[in-house]
Amino acid sequence: MTIDNRLYDRLAGSWWDQHGFLHALTALNPPRFGYMRRVLVEDLHQNPADLEILDVGCGGGLLAEEFARLGSSVTGVDPSMKSLDAARRHAEDVGLSITYEAGVAEELPFPDSSFDAVYCCDVLEHVEDLDRVVAEAARVLKPGGAYLFDTINRTWRSWLVIIFLLQDWNWTRCMPPNLHDWRKFIRPERLRDLLLGNGLWPGSFRGMEPRVGIFRVLRALRRRRRGQISFYEAFRQMELGESLNVGVQYLGYARKPA
Repeated sequence: MTIDNRLYDRLAGSWWDQHGFLHALTALNPPRFGYMRRVLVEDLHQNPADLEILDVGCGGGLLAEEFARLGSSVTGVDPSMKSLDAARRHAEDVGLSITYEAGVAEELPFPDSSFDAVYCCDVLEHVEDLDRVVAEAARVLKPGGAYLFDTINRTWRSWLVIIFLLQDWNWTRCMPPNLHDWRKFIRPERLRDLLLGNGLWPGSFRGMEPRVGIFRVLRALRRRRRGQISFYEAFRQMELGESLNVGVQYLGYARKPA
């Protein structure tokens, strides 16, 4: 199966549409943005307001705006021009100063040691060359900088949840077809090896999963499938949060030695 990354152009109008599919990703912001902010502030003792941050695969700017509100100097890069247009318009509408540039994660259009922090969310499982993506992130990080990410583990549980329930099964699916390919999901041990191979020191990895039971998850998906609730509301009702279980989705960070 081939991943259809062109859907980010086709669905670019839904990034900030409360009823749109891509806007549902804001339901993931509390756990993943909370994790990244905590790593920067508590683990790495950095003030976000002092940081130059790169958002790789920024899409419509859902996470870039969160960091901009902390006072960070944020640059977003993405190959989807229509998504970048949506990001620029929304940042202007809400009075945030964010720089958005076209580019791909495998060849970032920035000099070496440009950023204090780089993050990739909903990106690593979509790229053509994962090794190159990690290498490029390490290259543009300043010494002492942090690389943060979330991605999807390659397990039977991730196939059941992400591929079967969310993407393929007609009774519950809420994702476009060909959004994900299970073969491109990334086991944590492989990602750790890639980080180390590019001179980055891995920190802790944390899981991300619903805080409600499976029946409430299925009920939310079924209501979404019937058109009774929005994509965002379906994911909000799952109450996604951090966990110790990295069997489906996980978050992590690594640091470039000073």
